[in-house]
Amino acid sequence: MEDLDFSAIAPHPEAAAHATAQVAAKSPLYEPALALEFFRAAATMEEMPAGKPVFAENEKAGWFSKGARMYLLLDGEIGLMIRNKLFGAVKPGEIFGELAVIAGLPRSATAMANTNCRVLSLDKDQFHAALEKKPEFALMLMGTMVHRLRESIAKLGTARPAAGAPAERSDDLDRESLESLQAELAAQEPASFPAGRLIMSAGAAGAFMYVVLEGRVAISVGNSVVERVGPGGIFGEMALVDRSTRAASATAVADCRLLAISRTAFINLVKARPAFGASLLKSIAVRMHQLAQQVAQLPNQK
Repeated sequence: MEDLDFSAIAPHPEAAAHATAQVAAKSPLYEPALALEFFRAAATMEEMPAGKPVFAENEKAGWFSKGARMYLLLDGEIGLMIRNKLFGAVKPGEIFGELAVIAGLPRSATAMANTNCRVLSLDKDQFHAALEKKPEFALMLMGTMVHRLRESIAKLGTARPAAGAPAERSDDLDRESLESLQAELAAQEPASFPAGRLIMSAGAAGAFMYVVLEGRVAISVGNSVVERVGPGGIFGEMALVDRSTRAASATAVADCRLLAISRTAFINLVKARPAFGASLLKSIAVRMHQLAQQVAQLPNQK
């Protein structure tokens, strides 16, 4: 692996809307060289002959199956299919299959070796071990995922509200992680918002991300509430990741106490606490999955 160098590889163009739920290397923020360093820290080398399936659409790791793995393609080409229709390909230097490891989500596509391939692969434990050694990878991966989230939000923003109840989200941080975070930021008084108060507005600059300590927050895109966030839930981090404006609005559904985290504190926490970075990645991945499902239900979305 010492002769591998992906620093000059340009990100592969977006293949289709469904690709936003599967391939991490489809963003101008993606850094192939950093991805290679990250995988080198803990990955297993695998060879896959042409025609070999890597994983199948809707596949989910279970009691009787091997754990999910994420991959970095070194040589060859991987084809991606949804409902047996090819929609794109993974090229050398690109990551695929990461959402199953980060968030335990079912596979959103089938991956098949189009040619003889070499990959580096990580299971969940190896992913966390690599994150301990290369926590900056979490920031890069968040950037690519936020890029895709914004694309889905933009599509929802001009659409009619989706049918059904908004997604419910809490416990992005478990109790131990939440208590540890509060202890580290003990000098900062939590912010209080009464029910009905606007917390952040779409299109505004974002100086803070928030962790819900008490209460409930509604996240809106356009005139539609797309999710509600409860204690332990995280929101507002997208603007800190890519330094762009807010993609959604947030309103207190009930009286809330929120821990506000500045961008400087956010960056320091991700680098110093890999578990915090992993929790954020999982939170973003779940939202990507939820929004991708909503986008797929829109008229003319295939």
